[in-house]
Amino acid sequence: MAKYLLLIYGEEQIWEAMTEQEGKEVDAGHARFVANAGNTILDGHALLSTTTATSLRGNATGRPTPTDGPFLETKEALGGYYVVEAPDLDAAIALAEGLPELTTAHCGVEIRPIRHQSRP
Repeated sequence: MAKYLLLIYGEEQIWEAMTEQEGKEVDAGHARFVANAGNTILDGHALLSTTTATSLRGNATGRPTPTDGPFLETKEALGGYYVVEAPDLDAAIALAEGLPELTTAHCGVEIRPIRHQSRP
């Protein structure tokens, strides 16, 4: 089985403007996703706002420089992730299709295979 990272992106302003009821509906959607995905989910979390992010950037001195905020300024922000196990990309896509964010126009999900590293 391969491992995949499901990265959930969306417009932070829309997430922050959700009513309590809308937030509960999204939470219920994630509960359904987790229940349907079962033991294929290895990990997953929602992330705090990009205003809490700190990025490290390399520079010519060889010492990274920390900056406030996300690595890139974009319209869509990374809002959460799941690590899943699936036999192949098609199965990972089928899992990701159950995420509630894909029922709205302001969100998207990126699926990335996780590189297998052997331990010494």
